[in-house]
Amino acid sequence: MAMIVHKYGGTSVGSVDRIQNVARKVKAARDAGNQIVVVVSAMSGETNRLIDLAKAIQERPSPRELDVILATGEQVTIALLSMALEKLGCPARSYTGQQVHVLTDSAHNKARIRDIEGERIRADLDAGRVVVVAGFQGVDEHGNITTLGRGGSDTSAVAIAAALKVDECQIYTDVDGVYTTDPRIEPKARRLDRITFEEMLELASLGSKVLQIRSVEFAGKYHVPLRVLSSFEEGGEGTLITLEEEGMEEPLISGIAAQQDEAKLTILGVPDKPGVAHHILGPIAEANIEVDMIVQNVAEDATTDFTFTVHRNDYERALEILRATAEELGAREVAGADDIVKVSLVGIGMRSHAGIAATMFATLAKEGINIQMISTSEIKISVVVGEKYKELAVRSLHEAFELDKAPGH
Repeated sequence: MAMIVHKYGGTSVGSVDRIQNVARKVKAARDAGNQIVVVVSAMSGETNRLIDLAKAIQERPSPRELDVILATGEQVTIALLSMALEKLGCPARSYTGQQVHVLTDSAHNKARIRDIEGERIRADLDAGRVVVVAGFQGVDEHGNITTLGRGGSDTSAVAIAAALKVDECQIYTDVDGVYTTDPRIEPKARRLDRITFEEMLELASLGSKVLQIRSVEFAGKYHVPLRVLSSFEEGGEGTLITLEEEGMEEPLISGIAAQQDEAKLTILGVPDKPGVAHHILGPIAEANIEVDMIVQNVAEDATTDFTFTVHRNDYERALEILRATAEELGAREVAGADDIVKVSLVGIGMRSHAGIAATMFATLAKEGINIQMISTSEIKISVVVGEKYKELAVRSLHEAFELDKAPGH
């Protein structure tokens, strides 16, 4: 008998019909001899509806009271799913985060989980029940209801899986796994059978919306095997996210991500002296603007050109700050562009294989795509190119690294 956590997001439980479909999936898993804990989100659109209600009363709702109202979304889903399971003859019991004591810190609207008491859940599982838990919520040490921020239900599911030491945490979503790249860009994209936590973290940070970053971090930290599956398709193995295994034949590249929400800023002709990087980026950090890629070039005339990227939403503000900095430093010019895209190769196979960057650059050059910036880490190579080349870059790299073929073929 395996103990498994199922997690269903808002679209999976978006209507009564879909909730009944989830109940059938859960019952089938239990009938196969497994102990099942189900973690659910609010029905799709419900969280936004509750936020709108709060804002109709208070333009900036009290964080504590906002958590109280937001937590009701999942409470509706757990009760409906438990009813649907009971109707199918499958004993079930629902619990809010407070009832199973998901203990968090007191940071309302973005709380972090500290501990979970699993005794109540285990007792119900041993009694033959399916346990249905509200995701996204918990309680702090003072008894206040807290919520975990957007995508927090994934984190709830992984945390409960870690606390119970389950065999697998299955995340059911509207896609049937993790793909080599976005299938909407490259129809030949292939579903991966497995991927490491490290690779999934990189892909999630680069814009892959399949899993929430915090949940992947949590799963990696507590060694919880994660599997991404489709709520709407029967069968299928999905994608298993796990630790790197010794002796596994790792593909060179696991996936390609394209991030279109960045902008690039350059300050030209800055005096090349100690502390100049801090002088440029300090005011940007003070404005709470996150910097991603950084490139610095030193010229022969003892000046430096400094280029960095920020989120596109922060572009205008960052440009304004940089112009003020340029005046202070006596820089020659400030330039910017928000029509860029960051294309990244991710794969732990990079650690043991040379020549991946060379292949990437040669592939882009062959297509006439100019590289504006380059950034590398142990398992990732990112380049910034013109936004209009996004699809061409992804497709040509997907073909160059033969990602449409399964490893060994």
